[in-house]
Amino acid sequence: MSQLSRSRGLYFEEFELGDSVESVGRTITETDIVQFAMLSGDWNQIHTDAEYSKEQMLGERIAHGLLVLSIATGLATRLGFMEDTVMAFMSLEWEFRAAVKIGDTVRIRATVDEAKAMPRLGGGYVWFKVEVLNQEDQKVQRGKWKVLVKSQTQS
Repeated sequence: MSQLSRSRGLYFEEFELGDSVESVGRTITETDIVQFAMLSGDWNQIHTDAEYSKEQMLGERIAHGLLVLSIATGLATRLGFMEDTVMAFMSLEWEFRAAVKIGDTVRIRATVDEAKAMPRLGGGYVWFKVEVLNQEDQKVQRGKWKVLVKSQTQS
């Protein structure tokens, strides 16, 4: 069983290359889209105008790509393995592969892809390969997240 399925934060030394875990699902709602538009100021019609969207490529409103990425970070946090041990989210490389519609349910799959000890920073970098999957197991977003994780000796 993967260490990532544990409910407490893991220290840098506890991450093993190839460890993988999936989150629970989260259904995207119209309220999510409206609230994200209010927060971000992105009122693009493809997200917020049902009549306009009927005439576009997908024929309906779609979620903001950054909304789905934000939800992905929340789903990762709910997994618990980063709780109180991640010091910083350092970078990401990200691809938006397919639209997410109102009513779609997304979840993430996170896999430890790389690790590098950084003793002077009190831990090390861990790179996760992250995939956002919809209810049909289609990869709608994917990429790599780099986080700085505490060392056990620094706790």
